[in-house]
Amino acid sequence: MTATPRSDWLALLHQLPTKPPYLRVKIWRRLQAIGAVPLKNAAHVLPRSEANEATLLELLSEIVASGGEAILLDAQLIAGQNDGDVRALFDAARDADYDEIAQTARRLLDTGPASGADIAKLQKRFAEVAALDFFGAHGRQEAEAALAELDRQRYQHPDVSRSEPAAADEPIELQGRTWVTRSGVHVDRIACAWLIRRFIDVDARFKFVDGRSYAPAPGELRFDMVDAEFTHEGDRCSFETLLLRASLTNDGALVAIGEIIHDLDIGDAKFNRPETSGLGAMLSGVCASTDDDLQRIAQASNALNQFHAFFSTRKTDR
Repeated sequence: MTATPRSDWLALLHQLPTKPPYLRVKIWRRLQAIGAVPLKNAAHVLPRSEANEATLLELLSEIVASGGEAILLDAQLIAGQNDGDVRALFDAARDADYDEIAQTARRLLDTGPASGADIAKLQKRFAEVAALDFFGAHGRQEAEAALAELDRQRYQHPDVSRSEPAAADEPIELQGRTWVTRSGVHVDRIACAWLIRRFIDVDARFKFVDGRSYAPAPGELRFDMVDAEFTHEGDRCSFETLLLRASLTNDGALVAIGEIIHDLDIGDAKFNRPETSGLGAMLSGVCASTDDDLQRIAQASNALNQFHAFFSTRKTDR
């Protein structure tokens, strides 16, 4: 008899007594601390792993010892939500954590060089969040960049201008490469892939991987992921970085699209173009229609081609 394969998820269902009242808060905090996310307000889930199973079994024992009831299930999604939906819940939770770290780092940057204690505290918090980042949430890049800038300014001589340009990188051959990015492509990655195949290399190949870490093979270039050759730099999104590094900023239509992608991806309303919500709705619709990364890129490319044509026939300033 063939054994039934185990699922990708662990689900904890629990019921707590009404007293003591602090117990609900205590268990909720424990669930937050281990990175579990609520699924339809009925269960808390974690990706399947031996470590997560041990953690949930420990929490189950704690709930039962406190007078509650709990069940740990090996769960498989069949209908209502798919694996991509649940991964998005984890990414959203971690993005919120990373954004809090980035915002704190930026406040410290605004007030001058941060102390070693302040930086160490934020780095510790970052390590805690990264340990719960099971699927490589996008916000990690922003938090890492802000922490790196904090650390750089800590040792920077006060007479050195903050606007001093960095040394130019060695040129990178962009033709005939395989371009690697995180699976589950969304706004910035979709736009980057369109830009690469439309304006950089029509024969470009794409590869989609786990976003937490990936060592590129010969002939591969990474974009919009940790340690990528082309990713967020300063306040630029990955699309803007590609535009700059591929010398495409003389195309006003691409610059306009870059401003839209920036606001959709980073959410700081830096450019506030009137077309932003329209393109955002189109990209969201594409992502809702398929989980296949290549299909998302292909479908969104039609919309991006139309936006490029639109901006090419008119002045792109507001």
